[in-house]
Amino acid sequence: MAESVVSGLVRDWIAGWVVSRGAADPVDEPWGWTIDVGQSAQVARHVLPEPTEPDVRKLVAATTAPGTWLKVFADDDTVRPWIAPGWRFDVPGYLMTVPLAAGRPVVPAGYTLTTWERGGVVRVLVRTEDGHFAARGQLGLAGSAAVADQIETAPTHRRRGLGSVVMRALEDAGHRSGAETGLLVGTPDGKALYSALGWTLRAPMASLYYAPEPEESAGA
Repeated sequence: MAESVVSGLVRDWIAGWVVSRGAADPVDEPWGWTIDVGQSAQVARHVLPEPTEPDVRKLVAATTAPGTWLKVFADDDTVRPWIAPGWRFDVPGYLMTVPLAAGRPVVPAGYTLTTWERGGVVRVLVRTEDGHFAARGQLGLAGSAAVADQIETAPTHRRRGLGSVVMRALEDAGHRSGAETGLLVGTPDGKALYSALGWTLRAPMASLYYAPEPEESAGA
């Protein structure tokens, strides 16, 4: 059976994400992919591009390790009835894409922009002229795909166009690397910025993790 458009985009997103985060290579599963992340708060993640209720319920029932995450490409309300106690929803995500093009951003007065690449990861850093952190982002390069990740603006520097500066710098770097498509999974807050910059929404993503309540002590 031919891979669907969403599954293909999720595969490309994963390819760049594991580069960006230094995670293990994804393992193919009948329902998607498993990725070892290796962090205390995220030991591994299961990614389901076209989730079904039986697949999600089976994964939920088989999970015993706290720090296991599910990335399910459906909205929260669809997934919620399939989840057992001990699972918690993180903020929703939105899979988005953009055709990459050249174009260095104009940096607002009072800020500097630094870009560098190492190990297939492009990093962009915006600082004030006296060196204070203002904004950042990074890009995982994976062939024709470039995955924007960990976009952040310091609270005291928001609403000054710095998020746009970071995104344009990453898009330019991805284009110069030979990538054709930019991908990301944005938060609800980021979705408006990325849409304004020409990114297209492809699919919602429910993000949830296993964190069971600790057992009550015998004397409680």
